[in-house]
Amino acid sequence: MPTDPPFAVRPVRNGRGLVALQRFERDAVILDLRGRIVSAAAVWSMWDRDPRRAANCIRFGPESYLDPGSRPGAFANHSCRPATALFREGRRLLVVALRTIRVGDELTHDYSTFLGADDVWTMGCNCGERGCRGRIGRFDRLPPRTLAAYRAQGLIPDFIEATAQD
Repeated sequence: MPTDPPFAVRPVRNGRGLVALQRFERDAVILDLRGRIVSAAAVWSMWDRDPRRAANCIRFGPESYLDPGSRPGAFANHSCRPATALFREGRRLLVVALRTIRVGDELTHDYSTFLGADDVWTMGCNCGERGCRGRIGRFDRLPPRTLAAYRAQGLIPDFIEATAQD
């Protein structure tokens, strides 16, 4: 028998987002993001016909992306002070709590952790957090302290790190 998800898509500061329906302790796996694995070329072609969908695709490998379509991953918003992080485990992309998350907290992650040095996409940030960077882009342009902290926590996948060495 299927169980109800521990989150819901609800109105949040920036449109709709994933909101916790239960408390999560640090390191808890909250969600297994689902979607189709598509090529970089497929994402580029989406920009012409469905830019919102293209923007929701998450880098999954050197030349591949996870397209969440209308699944919960499409509502995983950015924050410069994220509550969660994404971890790739084989063919899965897991949303994991970075800290204790209370009922009603938005389940945000930092988009920059999955934007390689070869990515051109950026966005203005309106997360409202103290220390908001104002613009989100590739990981290698993160503030040095943030980048060091993310690396120490293993939040930047090897395939993203490798883009800075090409």
